Amino acid sequence: MAVPKKRTSISKKDIRKNIWKIKAYFTTLKAFSLAKSISTGNSKSFFVQQKTYSK
Repeated sequence: MAVPKKRTSISKKDIRKNIWKIKAYFTTLKAFSLAKSISTGNSKSFFVQQKTYSK
């Protein structure tokens, strides 16, 4: 016979949600840092060809 699961407490649910938010925050920091290094040309892990415009 199926037995209903116990309800997860609000504090435990909030802890899990905050862990997810912290992971997302640090992932966005890494992404913006990488984008900034690529755009300024200081990246050591990516090779980006600079567009040169001749007039």
